[in-house]
Amino acid sequence: MQFQVKHKTTFRAVSVADFRRNLNPLVLPKTFGQSRFIIVSGPSGLTVRLRNSLLFWTFKRNNCTNNNMGKENIWLLVIWIFWAKKCASFANTTEATLFSNTTEWIIDYADIESKFSLRTAEIPDDDLCYIVPGQRNTISECKFNLETQTFVVIHGWTVTGMFESWVPKLVSALYKREPSANVIVVDWLVRAQQHYPTSAAYTKLVGRDVAKFVNWLQTELDYPWEKMHLLGYSLGAHVAGIAGLLTNNKINRITGLDPAGPGFEYADDQSTLSPDDALFVDVLHTNTRGSPDRSIGIQRPVGHVDIYPNGGTFQPGCDLQNTMMMIATSGFQNMGQLVKCSHERSIHLFIDSLVNGQQESMAFRCSSKEAFNQGLCLSCRKNRCNKVGYGVNKVRSRRSTRMYLKTREMMPYKVFHYQVKVHFFSQDKLSFVEQPMLVSLYGTDGEKEDIPLTVSNLDTNTTISLLLTTDMDIGELLMVKFRWEKDSYISLSDWWGTNKFRIRRLRVKVGETQAKVIFCAKEGEFAYLVRGGKEAVFVKSKEDENSRKEERLHRLKMNGSLFKQNTE
Repeated sequence: MQFQVKHKTTFRAVSVADFRRNLNPLVLPKTFGQSRFIIVSGPSGLTVRLRNSLLFWTFKRNNCTNNNMGKENIWLLVIWIFWAKKCASFANTTEATLFSNTTEWIIDYADIESKFSLRTAEIPDDDLCYIVPGQRNTISECKFNLETQTFVVIHGWTVTGMFESWVPKLVSALYKREPSANVIVVDWLVRAQQHYPTSAAYTKLVGRDVAKFVNWLQTELDYPWEKMHLLGYSLGAHVAGIAGLLTNNKINRITGLDPAGPGFEYADDQSTLSPDDALFVDVLHTNTRGSPDRSIGIQRPVGHVDIYPNGGTFQPGCDLQNTMMMIATSGFQNMGQLVKCSHERSIHLFIDSLVNGQQESMAFRCSSKEAFNQGLCLSCRKNRCNKVGYGVNKVRSRRSTRMYLKTREMMPYKVFHYQVKVHFFSQDKLSFVEQPMLVSLYGTDGEKEDIPLTVSNLDTNTTISLLLTTDMDIGELLMVKFRWEKDSYISLSDWWGTNKFRIRRLRVKVGETQAKVIFCAKEGEFAYLVRGGKEAVFVKSKEDENSRKEERLHRLKMNGSLFKQNTE
């Protein structure tokens, strides 16, 4: 078998044996180790690729019979490897750092390309003062506050090479919640505006820059590590993770805002955000639609607490209908915002938790989004629920905790979650699929009527669990109404047979308060649910003292001193 070496217009034929005999002993040991290469042999030829790089050298099959590789091609390959090493050095820098026995790199500030701007509450959208690692005078010039906490905001990949509109919004929200804090914005726009694979590889160098900056602040000012909070969006989340991995001590908290997926789904912990990068790592996943490693946001959990709003795949208000409406009203200039609508929702959910502190959303631990959508996971026992965003309870476990919630399509995003369990009786054997229902809830503080839902399977003598949400607090629940809609105007089953179920009671659990309430038929022992017929009405039964006790304990936990101590 013969292979052809191609370099510009020079061609030489070599055999596989000659290639391995000449390349391995002569080239690899003299450069930087055979383990840096991946050699792939296939029917079309032989490819040598530098690990963690997009650069490769291809040997194509030829029918030539010359079996001498030639010194000139060895040197061409040596030159290529040298060039590849230089061009791909940013992809290998962190790896070399991690396995280095020295720490001199951490105090070498000459190669830092990222910039660190301390923005102000008065002018959140402009970089007026930069803190430069190694220059102590810039700390005082920028009026860095030693007595309060510091937020480091790290942006992600950008097409325009400019800061996106969410950056000043997040800066303002952080100052609104913590007026005396330091909010530092990391500028790595030059590296972030390259082709995505290049920018993704640059996260290692940018992470090292951030690690040097944080270490310098701590060393120069004796600044407490527990006051440091990194917030990274998309690629910026992995930058934060790498920085946390390289710092001399553990950063207090890293928040990942929909960490980037392509190139990171199967990467090791040294290249991505992971629970080991800080004392506490919380993550919001908002755009995980698609196959693994191709979804915009990473699908797998990468923190101590990983929260998937609306299942994490797609967010309300980012659908085709809203897209067409925006195009009709404002033209195509906002197409960029539409494409990243779900991806960027992670930022706005965090902003929401900062500015709407009295309406913080709740997330619930669950094994899957399918189980959550049935209302099976609205428990708060043993840390099974948590606040979303800034006020999250810092619960660390050996395994990442997956949590889910529903949201509105606009701020404030909070909704209230209800599990409704109902048993259907019938004298006839009935079975339906994908049946539309309308549910109305009435409480002491308001009402929410005609909440649409679809029951996937509706059979005789079965119990089903449903998840309902409302965008308003209706207070203590007093009455529930069910109406079974027709799924078509004409149905043969309506002409003969019975499309009617009997329901004795409903069991309702409120996620936000943990209240459990039983509802009985308003009139008689049963309420009748008829397809296309009248509403079935249920009213609250006698007071459940155990439910009230559990509700009081939950309120104390979420708002009392124990919870506040855990979040400080």
